[in-house]
Amino acid sequence: MKSKWISFGCFLIGYNYDIINNSSEIAAKAVKRYTSAIMIVCILWAFIGYIFTNRYMHAGILGSIAGAALFVIIIIQIERQIILSIDPSDWLYITRGVLAIMMAILGSVIIDQIIFKDDIELEKITFNEARVNKALPAKTEELRYQIAAIDSAISKKEVERMNLLADISKNPTTKTFSTQATSRSDRKTTIDTASGKSITTEKVVPVMVTTVGTISNPNISFIAPIEQIITDLRSEKLDKETALLNIRPLLEKDVASKVGFLDELKVMFSLISNSRVALAIWGLWFFVLLTMELLVLISKMNDKENDYDRTIKHQMDLYVRKLELFNKMSLKENI
Repeated sequence: MKSKWISFGCFLIGYNYDIINNSSEIAAKAVKRYTSAIMIVCILWAFIGYIFTNRYMHAGILGSIAGAALFVIIIIQIERQIILSIDPSDWLYITRGVLAIMMAILGSVIIDQIIFKDDIELEKITFNEARVNKALPAKTEELRYQIAAIDSAISKKEVERMNLLADISKNPTTKTFSTQATSRSDRKTTIDTASGKSITTEKVVPVMVTTVGTISNPNISFIAPIEQIITDLRSEKLDKETALLNIRPLLEKDVASKVGFLDELKVMFSLISNSRVALAIWGLWFFVLLTMELLVLISKMNDKENDYDRTIKHQMDLYVRKLELFNKMSLKENI
C-alpha cells in the first residue's frame, strides 16, 4: 500500500519512482508530504472548478467534471514548478507567492458566492430592479413607435377603403365599349350602253362595329384585400399593445433568468462592503485558501537537500563529465 501511495505521489509531483524507491525514508517522506499538500489543493480547486463551470458556464454534469479536471491539472503543473526545482530562485518564490494570493482571492470569491447564495439572491432583487428600470424606457419607446406606425398604416388603408366604397356607391357599374372589325357587301347595278343589258357588281367593304355593355365597378375587387390587410394590422397592433402591457414582467423574468459571474460579484462586493460579518467570512476563506496555496511553497523553502536531490545532481554531474569527455575525445580525433 505504501509503495502504491509513493508511486502515485511520484506520478503526481513528477519525481522518479525508481530513484525514490532506492532512497532513504527522508526522501519518501518528502514525497508523501508534497503529495498530501497537492491533494488538499487539488480537492479544493476541483470543487471550485466544478461549481464555477456548472453555475456560470452552464456546462452540465460532464462539462463541470471536465472543468474540475482542468483546474486540477493546472494546479498540479503550477506546484511542480516549485517541487521539481533543485535550486529555486527568489523570483520563482515571489512569482508563486503572488500567484497564490491571486488564486486565493479568486477561490474565496467563488466559494463565498456559494455560501452567500441566498443572501445574494435577496440582494439581486434590488439590483435586477435597477437594471429593469434602466432598460424599460428604451423597450417601451420602441414598442410605442411600432404601435404608432401600425396606427398610421391602418388609417391610410381605411381612407383608401372609404374612397373605394364612395366610388362604388356612385358608380356601381361601368360602361364598356367594344369595337370589332367586320365587312359588308355592296351591290351596284349598271346598264351597259352598248348592249343595253344590266350589269351587277358586288364589292366587299370593311366596317367597324362598336358595341356598348355594362360591368360591375372594378374597384369592388380591391375591397376584400384591403379589409384583410386592415384586419392583420389590427391583430399586429393588439399583439404589440399586449407586449407593451407585459414588458415589465417579461424584462424582470429575463433579467432574473441570467446568472452572471460579474453580476453576482458586484452584488457580493456590495454585500461584503455593507456587512462586517460577510467581510469576516470572506477574509477567513481568503486566508485559508492562501495558506493552502502556500503549503508546497513553505515546505519547499524549509526543506534541506536530501539524498534524492543529491542523486539527481550526481546524475547531472555524471552526464556533464561524459559530455566533456566526449568533447575531448572528438577534439583529439580531429587533431
